[in-house]
Amino acid sequence: MNDWIDPALSLLAAMIAGGLIGLNRDMHGKPTGVRLHAMVALGAAALVLVGRADSDPASSSRIIQGIVGGIGFLGAGVIMRSGTDVRRIQHLTTATSIWVTAALGVACGAGAWRIAALASIAVLLVLVAGYYIDKRLYGVLDTEDSDDHDPISP
Repeated sequence: MNDWIDPALSLLAAMIAGGLIGLNRDMHGKPTGVRLHAMVALGAAALVLVGRADSDPASSSRIIQGIVGGIGFLGAGVIMRSGTDVRRIQHLTTATSIWVTAALGVACGAGAWRIAALASIAVLLVLVAGYYIDKRLYGVLDTEDSDDHDPISP
């Protein structure tokens, strides 16, 4: 029975961390939310746990490399160009939140609890405080891409 507790806690922690980030994205009307972020973190944690169960120590490294490379495709799916202005890119913050959510899942799966907790707090701080800083710097932000700014655009 004790063999189930550590993996269960890892998976639960990953889902909670991802879910909190997804909740922030949902609150800002972004194209991703609680379910996507929780599942990304859960999947990353599950894959790392599988790698840890393998007797080959290089398995975990290969799995983490695959997660980091593969998650970029999911993030790229939410990035869209805005109309005819090719200098304006939308949803970069959301794409990076997917990427960092996978990293949190990896940390949970690896049992790096302190790193996962500190990084989760840091991500939420950046998303919440960054929104208000952006709002102050850029004025009233439109709802379509309120926290995703291309530095080239005025």
